[in-house]
Amino acid sequence: MMHINFSLKILLLVFFIFIFSCNRSELHDSIDMNWKTEDSNIRNGIILMKGYNSDVPLRSWVVIIPKSKNKIKILVSDDDDGVETPKDMAKKTSAIVVINGGYFSRGIYPISHVGLLKSENKLIEPASGSVLRDNIRYSINRGALGISNDNNMKISWASTRSDSIFYWNEPFENKPGKPAMVNYGNAYYWPVNEALHAGPVLISRGKIVVTTEQEIFFNTPVDGIQPRSAVGLKKNGEVVLMVVDGRQVDSRGVYLKELAMLMAQFDCEDVLNLDGGGSSSLIINGKLINKPIGLNTQREVMSFVAVISGD
Repeated sequence: MMHINFSLKILLLVFFIFIFSCNRSELHDSIDMNWKTEDSNIRNGIILMKGYNSDVPLRSWVVIIPKSKNKIKILVSDDDDGVETPKDMAKKTSAIVVINGGYFSRGIYPISHVGLLKSENKLIEPASGSVLRDNIRYSINRGALGISNDNNMKISWASTRSDSIFYWNEPFENKPGKPAMVNYGNAYYWPVNEALHAGPVLISRGKIVVTTEQEIFFNTPVDGIQPRSAVGLKKNGEVVLMVVDGRQVDSRGVYLKELAMLMAQFDCEDVLNLDGGGSSSLIINGKLINKPIGLNTQREVMSFVAVISGD
């Protein structure tokens, strides 16, 4: 009798875990985050907001940055191993805000960035011209953030040729199993001092697009429920940075489409998904704001998007 009761308890536990997991994996068409201002007195007009939805469940932070007194920079670790925490980078550069940047290779030395990386007008890593997926080679122009010398910013699809950066208004028309042809005739020279590949693009010209397939992120950890980071640009010139906690009981993380919907709530015209997972960290005035994968620790990363005072 005791054996039957124990077996029944195990079955019930498995059943409830299954039901709970199914509910958490549902893709939501809309998410009300009940956004509230956490801090409106950070510096130079920067505002921090926090949102929470207990039904998903989901917890997120947003930083809204006016460009009038702030410079957006792409920073790169100069530590011996090529990586450091966002908090260390903030301390080193006196940055007001720091968030993790693009993807990078792990477990190899020297470390390398996955795709385009340019900082202080120095090309550190050219774009990856192609990627192999399921034994098929695809040409790619992945989503990138570019910053000109006068602090103008743009998010588009980019690649490099002879160390020059080019952008397209659309991604290559890749589909799983059907590689697209490269066409530089539709490309524009991009004279930027700083640039960062990440991806995919989530919003372009005010419309949610999520170009996962075109940028060949399908069948990768990027395409699923994850802790997330993103950068967005608004028509009025404001820059929006967002982190979403995940892999936690009270915050499951988001699909890329859900992240796009959250960024659209702040009227972003263009949005780029940044490296996510355990790398998703937001630092403001030297303090870690979120809890990457539920901990008060940060993963060391290679590149960063930072806000420096323009005063």
